[in-house]
Order: sequence, then structure tokens, then C-alpha cells
Amino acid sequence: MAENEIDGLLKAALRADATDIHLKVGSPPAFRIDGTIVFIKEAPSFTKEDLERLAYSVMNKWQREKYEKTFEMDLAYDIEGLSRFRINVFQQQGTIAMAIRAIPFEILNFSELNLPPILEKISLEERGLIIATGTTSSGKSTTLAAIIDCINSTRARHIITIEDPLEYVHRDKKSIIQQREVDIDTLSFTNALRSAMREDPNVILVGEMRDLETMEIAMAAAETGHLVLTTLHTLDAQEAINRILTIFPPNQHNQIRYQLSQILKAIISQRLMPISDGKGRVPAVEVLIATARIRECIADPTKTAEIRTAIEEGYLHYGMQTFDQCLFDFYKKGMITYDELMRQATNKDDLALKVSGITSGADAMAEDIDRRGKERAKHEGIRN
Repeated sequence: MAENEIDGLLKAALRADATDIHLKVGSPPAFRIDGTIVFIKEAPSFTKEDLERLAYSVMNKWQREKYEKTFEMDLAYDIEGLSRFRINVFQQQGTIAMAIRAIPFEILNFSELNLPPILEKISLEERGLIIATGTTSSGKSTTLAAIIDCINSTRARHIITIEDPLEYVHRDKKSIIQQREVDIDTLSFTNALRSAMREDPNVILVGEMRDLETMEIAMAAAETGHLVLTTLHTLDAQEAINRILTIFPPNQHNQIRYQLSQILKAIISQRLMPISDGKGRVPAVEVLIATARIRECIADPTKTAEIRTAIEEGYLHYGMQTFDQCLFDFYKKGMITYDELMRQATNKDDLALKVSGITSGADAMAEDIDRRGKERAKHEGIRN
């Protein structure tokens, strides 16, 4: 087989509109298309030698050495003029396997990604913490790339990204952007983040907050006038708050709650789901904006469970939305099926009532609060 066979395989995946490619010994290539795994049965199954050749063809010398020590390697790979790919090489059942994610060179804007318009307003924040949450492959990195591109296109800022591996490549527009990749440009997220504080940044993107020290430095950066963007693997905004707390010792929770209530600007949680016509997927998005009530819910442990209700009630005046509000909007527009609506719903009974044309008690209460709080809401806004 030709030395450049990996390129042929990746090009075939792109032609099939695959987002991910999975390779293992004893099976043909498997593509993820519209969220579903599809085996390419006309292709031969990989042998051990096939996978070793493919994997080693995309790794440089030090990456090969690291893989041979750890049996895992993350890296980025480009096909010039076509696409970028994030590749994870790992071992299973004693043989090499690969998981590959396609990352387009073009960075799409919020509208093109079907993301809510409020994200443009969130992108205008000058300082504080913005968190994108969701499961693996939910589009967190794509959303943060769109936010960075929005800042880059509209304002003159110094932006530093710290990633593992580096995914979307940004070109300087109005801003200057420095992109650092762990194991290539820096030893760790923590080292790069600590160094970034001495590099005159306005905006810092931290690909993941994996440990206590990284979390502490990121929160300190947000507290000292920088805009910090990062991701967490949580299902929704309320769970994100709880996840941050679990990283810290219990005796620090009150302090962290207060600090978080002061620096948090927004949490964007998302899931990808199939469009009703079977052609592609759309992100369902929950958006939390740090209003006065949200800050109170974060700071007061007895009120944290009210976060979802606070998001729901902020729908009209702040642009916040719960997953269920987003899902119902998609359903009304014919973008998702009823089965998908019910499968993804947090409160299935309320959504079933909505579909039947009956307003639930929670919605009636939210509308009443919105009416009574209209004047107050105008003055509250999003605090910097």
C-alpha cells in the first residue's frame, strides 16, 4: 500500500461527510456519519501491520517514542487545502487502534452552526469566565472556536489558546493570536497558563481544566481582568457548578462558590442531535447568563438546585434557555422529531403537555415572573 494511504482514507471519510473515523485490527474502517457508526464493508479489514504502518506514518520520532512508552498519543494532522484532523492513537487487545476526528479549516460563525444569537453578546465580555460543557463530541471546541473567531473579527485583542492537541487554527484578523499545543509548545496546561499570565493576554482559552492547579490559575486569571474560555465534560450548567466544586477540598467550597459567582459570565452546554430529515445534526444548547439571581444561586448552596428554574425564567429578557426550551423550539420548527424531543427532554411530562398545546405550571409561572420583573430586568443586565 502507498505510503500516503492515510490521506486516501481520510479523503474518503470527508466525501462521506463523516465526522469521525475508527480503525482497529480485524475490522474495516468505521465512519461516524450523522451520529451513527457505519462500517465501510467494501474496504478490507485491517491487519496488525496495516494499523502499525498507518499510525506510525502520522507520528514523528518523539511521538512514536511517547506512544511506545504510554500506549497513547494525541496529535493533529493536516491534509493541505482540505481539512485538519485530531488523531488519537491507542492500544486495544494488544494492537494499535486509531480514533480520528475531522476538524475543518474554516471556522463557522454562530448562525452557520445553528447556535443561539445570545452567543454574540457573550463574546463581547471583556473579563471573567465562560465555560462550554457537554459530552465528548458535542461540539464544545467548535463553539469556543466560533467565540474566538468572533472576538478576532471584531476587536483588537491578544488571544492565547492552550490546547491538547491544537484543533482549529486561527489567523490574525483584528487580534493577534498565539496558539500553544501541549507536548509541542509547552509541557502542560498548568505551565502554559502560568506563563500566559506574563504574556499580556486579553483572552485565554484553556482547552481543558483537568486538575486543581489549572482550575485555580484559570479562576485567578478571570478574577484579574482576563477573559478565560474553557470546557468541562458535564451535561448541563448546574452540573458544571457542582463539578467545579468537587475539584476543590470541601473546606474551600464556600470560598469557591463566592469566587465563581463573581467571575462567571456564562455557561454554554450542548448536545448534538439528528435533524428530522436525517441529513446532519443540530446542537441543542442550554445557555446560562450570570444575572444577579444566577450569582445568588451559585453563592448559596441552598439555592444551587434552583439554577435550572432561573435559566428557564430568564428566557425572554436575558436570552437564557434550558435544553427543554431549545428542544421545544426545534420541534416547533420541524427540525427534530417527536421521538427525539422526548428522548432528549429533561422534563418529559411538561414537554408532552406543550406539544398538546397546554401550558405547564412551570411555564405559566415563568411568564408571570417575566411580566412582573420586566422593569427590574432592564436594570439588572449582565454584570461585568
